[in-house]
Amino acid sequence: MKRFFSSALMRGLFWQFIGTLVGAGLVTAIRAAMGLSVTDKFFFTEPAWVLGAFFGVLFFMVGTGVTSDWIKWARGIDPPEHHEERFQGWEKYVNISLDHKVIGVQYAITSLALICIGGLFALIFRTELAQSQLQFLTTDLSLFGQNGPQLYNTLMSLHGMIMIVSILLGIASAMNYVIPLMLGAQDMSFPRLNAFSFWIAVPAAILLLMSLVLGGFDTGWTGYPPLSARAPVGMQMFFLGVFTAGWSSILGALNIIVTVVRMRAKGMTAFRMPIFVWAAIATSIISLTATQLIGLSFQMVMFQRLFGMGFFDPGKGGNPILFQHLFWFYSHPAVYVFVLPGLGIISELLPVFVRKPLFGYRWIAMSSMAIALVGFVVWAHHMFTSGMNEYLRVPFMYSTLLVAVPTGVKFFSWIATIWKGKITTPTPMLFVLAGIVAFLMGGLSGPPNATVSVDLHLHDTYMIVGHFHDTIFGGFVFPFFAALYFWFPKATGRRMNETLGKLHFWLMTPAFFVLTLGMMRIGLLGMRRRIVDYDPAMGFDSTHMVLTIAAFLIALAVLIFLYNFFNSIKNGEKAEGNVWNSRSPEWQVPSPMPAHNYDQPFEVVGEPYDYGLAGSKYVEFIKSEKSAHN
Repeated sequence: MKRFFSSALMRGLFWQFIGTLVGAGLVTAIRAAMGLSVTDKFFFTEPAWVLGAFFGVLFFMVGTGVTSDWIKWARGIDPPEHHEERFQGWEKYVNISLDHKVIGVQYAITSLALICIGGLFALIFRTELAQSQLQFLTTDLSLFGQNGPQLYNTLMSLHGMIMIVSILLGIASAMNYVIPLMLGAQDMSFPRLNAFSFWIAVPAAILLLMSLVLGGFDTGWTGYPPLSARAPVGMQMFFLGVFTAGWSSILGALNIIVTVVRMRAKGMTAFRMPIFVWAAIATSIISLTATQLIGLSFQMVMFQRLFGMGFFDPGKGGNPILFQHLFWFYSHPAVYVFVLPGLGIISELLPVFVRKPLFGYRWIAMSSMAIALVGFVVWAHHMFTSGMNEYLRVPFMYSTLLVAVPTGVKFFSWIATIWKGKITTPTPMLFVLAGIVAFLMGGLSGPPNATVSVDLHLHDTYMIVGHFHDTIFGGFVFPFFAALYFWFPKATGRRMNETLGKLHFWLMTPAFFVLTLGMMRIGLLGMRRRIVDYDPAMGFDSTHMVLTIAAFLIALAVLIFLYNFFNSIKNGEKAEGNVWNSRSPEWQVPSPMPAHNYDQPFEVVGEPYDYGLAGSKYVEFIKSEKSAHN
């Protein structure tokens, strides 16, 4: 325990607390000197909390030591060129590491932790909705300065954003761990920046959770003004948390792009790259170029609250619709940030388990780029009911429907790949198939919602909630679990338990489809989203009870996965050699990977997915003069 409490993580948390007090104390002292109020309902005033939270992030980053090398450089001291691991075992994951594999695991563990927290929030408000009338989130309840309905709004809103941040971290985990291995690189292009990208996400998550105890907020995950302009101080923590997490996304995307462009193995031309690399590039382009917009939109509301600016206040000449344009210009392409890596995982794993070449490799690669590009011109379909100029509706409707074309290319390629293949169904393949089906349901329910006439009726109903969950589970959650089961032996040298893996699958998958289909059904019948109660005369009680049971079954499945995951690290069956018979380069060397990945460089001499073709070879390791002499 002593080593844990002296780790970089605990140092960072301690200094974040100190930084928050320093920043808040500074504002409080200035306000006292000016004769202004220095306390409010949550002890500090809102300006004090905001500057305190900002200082807390800065102190956290310095306190962990992740900025130490840059500080040395600024002082004229040359930092070490290579950063050797100082820690072993579990200590690596709570301290600073520049190894992309360790950082990938750090991202994965943090993502799983946030999924559990966000899922817990969902179970709480899902239980409240199991029957009509208020059950336990009543007006008599008082917690964190909120009564029951207010707490419901906060939990519902935080569930959305915490899950989004967890997805971003899960995507970063897969890309950080796998991309350098696939490219034949020793590490990412900028290892220090890579570590910084992960560690800044930690205080971001803490700020999001702080919003719960500082009065919460009632805006949903979107933070629309005017509600967000007058919500409690928890709203500012929400804004700052998302703003900080955005830095992680932007810097990570920059690192991925440079790594892919500059560090590919000899012979790895663009169309010999693994398909997951194409997905990572498309994702990173979106993250690098669009994330600033959500940060800007939230920052403008922060300034409106702090300084009285009128960006979105019609009384001061502002326009609340402007916020939605800025917000959705990122937040719809962000959907593709979530799903493109997942679709890349599906395309990567499918040929392994059907023992056939990936059909239409170039079309799948280009479809990822097309989805990324078209995704930038569809944002306003979220605004058909917002009061946006009517003449903009039809162009955005057509651009939204156009996204179905490159998405359809992937589906047809997957079907052609599966056709007449020698299919095996270990746990990773089961989650790949579930991802295809769930994303298909999300895809089929999307175009009707993209048409103006239908969206005007369904926009704020549970139909949209069901559609979105299908898209996210199919595009990220199921592929993420597939990736964890697939690359777990590479990371640990052991396999996860297949029986528990399949139990996880067969509990989660049917329960998930019951959940989303039920959401769509009651949405079509008029059930509104983001409400704490509903009229019993609507007859939704039985359906909501079924949905709640399904949600708890999904939670049980995740608990089984977590037990399997952590237990298998030490007790899992040893995984020797190429356990999946994959052509990918990381599976051609022993597991777990050596510190610097490949002792011998390799050259790409063939196509990446020529499974089942006699004599074909993707990579060939180059023998050094020393090994050749021996």
